[in-house]
Amino acid sequence: MTTDTFTRFLICLDVDGTVLGEDGSLSQRVRDAVATARSDGHAVTLATGRNWEATFPILEMLGLEPEYVVCANGALIMRRIKPGEVVPEHENGAAHGYRQYAVEVFDPTEVLTLIHDYLPDASYLVENAFGHRRYTRGMDDWNLEGAEEVSFEGLMVEPVMRVVVQSPDHTEEDFLRLVEGIGLKHVTYAIGWTSWLDIAPFGVSKATALERVRQAMQYSLSEVIVVGDGRNDIEMMEWASRGGGVGVAMGQAPDVVKAAASQVTGSVEDDGLAVFLEELPGASGPRS
Repeated sequence: MTTDTFTRFLICLDVDGTVLGEDGSLSQRVRDAVATARSDGHAVTLATGRNWEATFPILEMLGLEPEYVVCANGALIMRRIKPGEVVPEHENGAAHGYRQYAVEVFDPTEVLTLIHDYLPDASYLVENAFGHRRYTRGMDDWNLEGAEEVSFEGLMVEPVMRVVVQSPDHTEEDFLRLVEGIGLKHVTYAIGWTSWLDIAPFGVSKATALERVRQAMQYSLSEVIVVGDGRNDIEMMEWASRGGGVGVAMGQAPDVVKAAASQVTGSVEDDGLAVFLEELPGASGPRS
């Protein structure tokens, strides 16, 4: 979206550790920087591992109403409902003015069974195409409002768009070794900061979803900016940078994430997202 004097970017933001601090707080500086970027004509959206119900409140906190939002590490894309568009009230997102644009699912039976053999004491969560979540006992670190506690076998009753494995006794390095040892196939996975593994349909990531959004919104890759801090942001960093766009890693990101980025900003504690956004040129030139 380029004019004679000004490029308007598609800015795609991770949530946890990028927009929000480690304690889930949103600083006023970040809020203001996002608002300024939007008022300058940039399209700002979210690309998160969160489900839709946990993502929409962040949009409200930021005052954003983007056309598309990427959730569940790319397995779900939500689209803002168009004026006059008729949508059933029960459809996922309709109450907030959005509807599903694209959703990817897979049969979780094989991967759950395989991981359970290695981690029988772990806790598990699955989310289906309509946003309904089922979980086993012990998923204490997750927002389980509206979710259903089931037996392990109850996780495998239908196709899902994600599987989450939580095992507090295992570190990030433990999960890396586990994934390499069992050879997960036919899925895409991302490892969280400490004790969880997030599994999506094969070939699905934030990058694949954002490519669909980019095409729908008719931006070139060179007009894309992505910002994130986790291993689940690596693909979108590489995707943006490869096409001439900008991949920005937060200062506290692991080295492997920074290596995939084209720039590194400050940490989330230092409002690194705001630091980067404040340097973007506005419609009338660079901001001081």
